[in-house]
Amino acid sequence: MKKQWISILVVGLTMGTAWAIRGQFGHEPGAAWAGGIGALALVLVSGRTDWYNRAVLIALSSALGWGAGGIISYGIVVGYGRSTDFLNASYGLEMLFVIGGLFGLLGGGLLGLTLESSDEKKVKWASLLTEMIAGGILVHSFLIDQLDFLMTPPRSEAWAICLGAGLAMLWYMARNRYDSALRLALFSTLGAGFGFALGNFLQIVGNVLEINFNMWNVMEYSIGFFGGVSMAYGVFNSKWPDVSFVPKPWENKVATAFVFILVPFLVFQGSAFYDILFKNTVNAQTLTKVTYNGSIIALFALIFQVVFSWYNLRKNEFGLGRQVVLRLFLCYFSVYLIFSYIVTGAFSGIFMSNHLLYVLNFIVILFFIYKHLFSIPIEHQYSDLHAVNWPLYFASIVSVILFLAFVVIHLHGELKGIQSRF
Repeated sequence: MKKQWISILVVGLTMGTAWAIRGQFGHEPGAAWAGGIGALALVLVSGRTDWYNRAVLIALSSALGWGAGGIISYGIVVGYGRSTDFLNASYGLEMLFVIGGLFGLLGGGLLGLTLESSDEKKVKWASLLTEMIAGGILVHSFLIDQLDFLMTPPRSEAWAICLGAGLAMLWYMARNRYDSALRLALFSTLGAGFGFALGNFLQIVGNVLEINFNMWNVMEYSIGFFGGVSMAYGVFNSKWPDVSFVPKPWENKVATAFVFILVPFLVFQGSAFYDILFKNTVNAQTLTKVTYNGSIIALFALIFQVVFSWYNLRKNEFGLGRQVVLRLFLCYFSVYLIFSYIVTGAFSGIFMSNHLLYVLNFIVILFFIYKHLFSIPIEHQYSDLHAVNWPLYFASIVSVILFLAFVVIHLHGELKGIQSRF
């Protein structure tokens, strides 16, 4: 059990670090890159050799799920949590629980369906995605357009789209008896939701204590860490098919193109690198941090990662073993780290303390991935949902978050960035 928890911790550290890096890029591609990194770490520590061949598909499902949550706006919600009255502060923290939970629901859910899909019982992806899109449109139309149930006015209410898609996914799992995927989705929902709310609490405490650190990054690390831990716990404590089906070469090729080519390109294109290289308008503050030389290095890092990933997969005819997955993980994670350093001003001589922690986390992660290969213990695998327990789990976390809100309003007066919903 101790070894299992080390593996779970490795995934938590990986997702936490990747999600903190994601804060420098934001939006859907940044979240998708972080989700793909976390999934590859999960495959490496699982000890399931039959999952190696499916590693790119597993990374794809995680990237799509965690990335989809990137459409949600939460800046104002963070401001609610900084309020001085209990109603607004508790609303802010609880809504961050909802938003973080939606990230975890979609990320953990799609990953779980990929793990549970087998030759005997394959997920009908076209049908599922159609239902999720329809669910997103219907729930958004009902809650936002009809009931005017707004979480973040005047910002986007795209959270309702993710909620509808997530509910449709859960209904698909329930009626088709993908019980392990359903358990994983619920665990990820609880973990990522709690991590986001706790992260806002820690951010406020750090600001009040005037800790000289990027406390916004602490909040981002928190959702990634707890989301990764809960996702790994759900995987390690659920029953999966004994033998996974082997993906067709074209499936691995498509997944590779999305995960290792499209997502990094979109992050590059949406960042200052692209604007500087192609002479687009950039503000003076950006130019003081991101230099032309830095943008060139970022472009070369992107090209190297694309060529390296495709070459390794092509060389092995898109059949993956542990060493191939490990090389993909190292390259994918390293380039994300390099992007992070460059976009925050490394080539202008700007180095921040949180970036040192990224590297320390990276070293710890690699140490355990290289030294330990753990199999998922059979005695801890479950397929039962124990539906009666889940409302208790949710209620317990909601209560803890309410307590955090009560504590935090007594720690500070007016803070910068405060928002009031009521």
